[in-house]
Amino acid sequence: MSRSFVPRRSVLRGALGVGALAATAGPLAACAPGSSGSEPRKLTGTPSASAKGEITIWNRSGDLFKVFDAAIDAFRKAYPDIKVNHQAVDIDAKLANTLISGTDLPDGSFWDDAKIGGQAEHLYDLTDLIAPYRDKTSAYKLSVNTVDGRIYGVPWDLDPGLLWYREDLLEDAGVDPAGLKTYDDLLAAARSLREKNPKARPLHMEKDPFLGQLWLEMLAGQQGTSLADADGQVRLDSKEYRNVLNWIRDAVDDDLVTHTEYLKQADLAALESGQQALVPWAVWWSFAPQQLLKKGKGKWRAAPLPAWTPGGARSGAMGGSSFIIPAKAKNPELAWLLYEFLCFKEPGYSAVYGPSEVYPGGLTTSVPSYGPARRPDKPLFEPVAALGGQDLWKVAVDAADTIPSAAPIPAWWAKSVDYLGNNLQRLIEGKMAPDDVIDDSTKKIQRNLVDRA
Repeated sequence: MSRSFVPRRSVLRGALGVGALAATAGPLAACAPGSSGSEPRKLTGTPSASAKGEITIWNRSGDLFKVFDAAIDAFRKAYPDIKVNHQAVDIDAKLANTLISGTDLPDGSFWDDAKIGGQAEHLYDLTDLIAPYRDKTSAYKLSVNTVDGRIYGVPWDLDPGLLWYREDLLEDAGVDPAGLKTYDDLLAAARSLREKNPKARPLHMEKDPFLGQLWLEMLAGQQGTSLADADGQVRLDSKEYRNVLNWIRDAVDDDLVTHTEYLKQADLAALESGQQALVPWAVWWSFAPQQLLKKGKGKWRAAPLPAWTPGGARSGAMGGSSFIIPAKAKNPELAWLLYEFLCFKEPGYSAVYGPSEVYPGGLTTSVPSYGPARRPDKPLFEPVAALGGQDLWKVAVDAADTIPSAAPIPAWWAKSVDYLGNNLQRLIEGKMAPDDVIDDSTKKIQRNLVDRA
């Protein structure tokens, strides 16, 4: 994108796009998702503080590259004898093929959680090194980095789902945000907003099939399930998915939905006009009021997602990234030192999330997966002026603490967008019923992806 600032997840479609992850499928999924059946290469032991050497680290270009570049400067001060070559790379086009060929590899790389399982045989097993931090790291984040009981990614961020709402519009409609405790409450609020403004279609539902499926997984994940189980078997045919799909159908039938693509022109116009006032989305939606919205700037707020049942989880994860160390890296131990510093040590995680040239108030588009870095009373980023000075840190870390654990993400997940993601669009368009989405998607994912693996 041409902007100097881009929403951190604007790269998600490219990062986890259909073609990129499909290329990583094949024989890996014959065992557990991502497993090759061969003995993984383990990385054990941490070098001393006096370690010396040189490492090459890959990150995507854009805002996060600049954030990590500044954080790596803090690492250089802590480890002055380690030279870090920090490179901006088109990871999604290059990393998978580089791992397979074993040539010109980095010593470590940023990567999306959804890809790690599919390339586990080409990565170091980091289980022993992560063990000291395991009990204090998000169970969800550990689960999506685990294949056959071994951990292949250094857990970095958590992307908790939140309910974004226009405070002024809810107040005008007599809706108390604190009362939005269930998804039925959310539909009732949307009806109240439309009664106040007949042009309102208050609920955002995603028109992009990939992001729509990622959003669906967030809502299902709140209920402790996901598209595949720990063995990579499809489990879409469930009460939990029916809860979500039936809720979507009810919202559509009541004409409460604005169906637009994430932060594209039509979406922004609907947000600015007040047509949309309720956006269940990941924490990274915070980019919109900070960088894109003008009329609505200062009027949006964040709250926990509603629960599917009274007392149920008030958040689920939508996306996420970790760090990997290729099994054929030249200096894997030194790469581990860097990632340990950024994820589990001070001043590393403060250097990542704290105020920077890129984000003067701190990085507000995710929160750390490591518990000690996620303390409500020790915020790593500041209250957000574009959210009326709201303490987004506390809202986000409280939500992150409620995210249920999950199964490893199967290698075929992004390819399943051809079926589930597209059928979800048909449901939102009123062209399919919930049971049809489940039946058709399950059949095609099983036949075309799982059985062919």
